[in-house]
Amino acid sequence: MLTTLQTAYSDTRAADLAWSLGREPLPALAVLDLRFDGAELQLRLLGASHQVLLQEEHGACSETVACMPGSSTPLPLGVSKRLGDREYEFAARVESLTQGQFAGRAQELLALVSDHPHGLVGTFPGSPYAFTAMLAQRTEGQVRWRTWHAYPQEGQLVVTRTRVGARIPAAAA
Repeated sequence: MLTTLQTAYSDTRAADLAWSLGREPLPALAVLDLRFDGAELQLRLLGASHQVLLQEEHGACSETVACMPGSSTPLPLGVSKRLGDREYEFAARVESLTQGQFAGRAQELLALVSDHPHGLVGTFPGSPYAFTAMLAQRTEGQVRWRTWHAYPQEGQLVVTRTRVGARIPAAAA
């Protein structure tokens, strides 16, 4: 689902993004509710990036990646946490691209996510390539989502990947 977000572009730099787990729902500019076998997932576009709310029979999870006032914690490269009998894994990276590379990558991502039944993308006024995109799936008892936060003025794309699923016993690993 593609939407134009009716707000000023508030994420000014990729370096301003922070990650948190367990926040209450924040005001959203666009929402996509998804139901997977045994899971309800809400993808939320915020004025300051994204939030994902997951509710499963095993428990709940709230992930926020956004510019949060008062937060000086940078976006981590990776996080692994136990949530009851589930595992939460988060990874992030920043891609620095030339202007041409950025435009091409942005076009690919906008086309991929806007046409996907489990995708949500919001574009910000002022630049066709200022966007936040989210794509979710459930596979093999795990819920996964990816996000892309575009910063055309810097030529940077922040890419995140999250997985919530059953813990793998140490003997099986």
